[in-house]
Amino acid sequence: MTTVQLEYIVAVDTYRSFVLAAEKCFVTQPTLSMQIQKLEDELGVKIFDRSKLPVIPTEIGVEIVTQARIILKENGKIKEIIGEHKKEVQGILRVGIIPTLAPYLLPRILTGFMKKYPKVKLEIWEYPTEQIIQQLKQEQLDCGLLATPLHNPNLEEQPLFYESFVVYAAKNNSLFERKYIKPEDIDVKEVWLLNEGHCMRNQVLNICRDKFTMGEYKNLEYNTGSVETLKRMVDLNAGYTILPELSLQDMSARQMNMVRYFKAPEPVREISIVTHRFFIKQALIAAFKKEILAHVPDKMKIQKNKQVVDIALEK
Repeated sequence: MTTVQLEYIVAVDTYRSFVLAAEKCFVTQPTLSMQIQKLEDELGVKIFDRSKLPVIPTEIGVEIVTQARIILKENGKIKEIIGEHKKEVQGILRVGIIPTLAPYLLPRILTGFMKKYPKVKLEIWEYPTEQIIQQLKQEQLDCGLLATPLHNPNLEEQPLFYESFVVYAAKNNSLFERKYIKPEDIDVKEVWLLNEGHCMRNQVLNICRDKFTMGEYKNLEYNTGSVETLKRMVDLNAGYTILPELSLQDMSARQMNMVRYFKAPEPVREISIVTHRFFIKQALIAAFKKEILAHVPDKMKIQKNKQVVDIALEK
């Protein structure tokens, strides 16, 4: 049994295809299949049911692949030990980040991080929460930057900061006249929302305590995954929306005049670095976390007088 063979069976389990697994492992499909067959012959069991499409592990295969993942993670720690001994942060860090956070956080940290750690290769993807969770489980990502808590026992969350939600209201809206907003002031009939699939949509609905969609009240149902589009819809079409505070950083003075904060305890989203509970690359992730915290306002690092809004719709 070799680590290469273990890598191959993990790849097949992840992608549920011998062809795709071979591509991801940068070998030919016959080579990968031959090595897996050798491992099955050595163990005296079938790891995969090849009669099914997509390919699935057998009952014993599920246990073998699970153990293979643990072995490969432990094996990877050797490189971490060597890197820490040499005082070097190096390697590939694959990061998933939700689209409502990426454009406001990443520009603050990427240049500085790459200058400090030139031996690190960052690979970053913007995905919805559920896709990031799935790829963390399949080890296609090393960590995710997500709104939490996720209530998932297979994942480990390291809270970073607490980002306030704010109201962005047009001048002809009644909320514009208020100095501070209370959750009960929010009427979902007037608020512009992200489309389904975005955790921030659920958080806004939880703030509103109203689970109806705009389509039940308006002739127009506009589906968007962009916070910037929500701003524009308010600018040009009245109403209001709820924004994460980091999205205010490039606003004009006119736009900032349309921003209203909530009364304490402010509704916030908890932003965390999320990993699989058996994750490796601790040094890389710790360095990435340190860089993020260096560029986040200090007030966001404190939870006092803030109410974390759940990302799942409340019953």
